[in-house]
Amino acid sequence: MNFSLTEEQEAVRKMVRSFVDKEIKPFIQEWDANQHFEQSIMTRLGDLNLMGVCIPEEYGGSGMDYNTLAIVCDELERGDTAFRTAVSVHTGLNSMTLLQWGNEEQKQKYLVPQAKGEKIGAFGLTEPNAGSDVAAMKTTAVRDGDSYILNGQKTWISLCDVADHFLVFAYTDKEKKHNGISCFIVERTYNGFSSKAIKGKLGIRAGNTGEIFFDNVRIPAENRLGEEGEGFKIAMSALDNGRFTVAAGACGLINACLEESLKYCHERSTFGKEIGNHQLVQQMIAKMAANLEISRLLVYRAGWLKNQGKRNTRETSLAKWQACDAAFEAACDAVQIHGAYGYSNEYPAERFMRNAKAPVIYEGTREIHTVMQAEYALGYRQDKPLRKMLPAWPFSEELVEL
Repeated sequence: MNFSLTEEQEAVRKMVRSFVDKEIKPFIQEWDANQHFEQSIMTRLGDLNLMGVCIPEEYGGSGMDYNTLAIVCDELERGDTAFRTAVSVHTGLNSMTLLQWGNEEQKQKYLVPQAKGEKIGAFGLTEPNAGSDVAAMKTTAVRDGDSYILNGQKTWISLCDVADHFLVFAYTDKEKKHNGISCFIVERTYNGFSSKAIKGKLGIRAGNTGEIFFDNVRIPAENRLGEEGEGFKIAMSALDNGRFTVAAGACGLINACLEESLKYCHERSTFGKEIGNHQLVQQMIAKMAANLEISRLLVYRAGWLKNQGKRNTRETSLAKWQACDAAFEAACDAVQIHGAYGYSNEYPAERFMRNAKAPVIYEGTREIHTVMQAEYALGYRQDKPLRKMLPAWPFSEELVEL
C-alpha cells in the first residue's frame, strides 16, 4: 500500500489551494449573502484545465487519475461548497457518465468541449416527487420517428441556469418501471426547455440551483445515451462518480472547519488561557483531525478502485455517508468553538454549518447509505458488472471506439 500522493497530485493540490485563497475566499461571504453564483470561477477552472481533470487527453481532458479529481474537489470545498458542487455535477455526474456510456459521436460533440471547459454539463434526475424513489419520476420521452418528445420537470438541479448540456432521465416505458427509464442528452437551446433558480436555500447560497422544464422538447434519437431502458443503470453509475466527489468535498469542509477553529483557538482566551487549552475544546479539535484523515482514506480507496476499473458502489457509498456526516459534525463543532461569534457571518463557521447539511441529503440521504451498507454486510445486495465500465487509469490510447 502506498499512501503518499504523487508529485503531480501535490502540485494540483497546491495550485487549487492557491486559487481558492486568492479568487474564492476573499469574496465568498458577499456571494453567499447575495445568493450570487460567480460564473467566472467556472471559466477560470477551465483555464486551469480542471474542468476535465480526470478525462482522457484525447477527449479534451487533463488525463489525470480519479483521485486527482478528489483532490480538486477537496480543495474547492475548502473555499465553498458551491464551487465543489459545480465540478461534481459538471465532471462527476455528467462528463464521467459520457466517458463511460457515450458513443464516439456523443463524446466528440459533448464530452470534448465540456472537458476543455468550453461548455458546462449538468444532471437531471430528481423531481418534485421523485428523490430517493427514482421510479416515482413522471418525466416521459415518447418516440416520434427519429426523435423523442420530452415532457416533465426536474428540481434541485445544480447549474440549472448556466449549463449548456443536461443528462436527463425519463420514462420511455412506464410499464417496465426501473427498466423503462432512459437517458438523454438535452441542450439548453432546444425549443421547449426552460429553467428557474431556487432562492432562499439554507446553504450553498453561492451556488446556482433550481428547476428545469421540458414542454414538448424534441430530442434527436442520437442523443439517447446508452440503450433504451438502460437509464436507471446509467443514473446509478453516475451517482457512483457524483458521490465520490461529494465525499471528497466533505473532506475539504472538515479541513476548513479545522483550520478556522485552530485559528480561533489561538486568538480567543478565557479564564486566563487560550481556549485551545480547554479539554472539551480539544475533544472537538481531535474529532475534526481524526475524521479528516478517516474520510480522506475512504475517498482515496474508492478512487483507487476507480483507477483499477473496478465497481466501487459499496466503497463510494461508505465514503459519502461517513465523510458527509463527519463534515456536518465538524461544522457544528466549529460553531460551538466560536461561541456566539459562530452564530454570526463575521466568521465563516455559520456558513460551513449551513453548507454542510445539503450533502447529508443529496446524492443518497444518509439513511439510504445506511441501508445500503447494512444490505451489503447482510449479503442482500451485490454489485454486478455493468455493460460499460468507467475506463481504468492510466487511460489506454485505444479508448476511441472504432
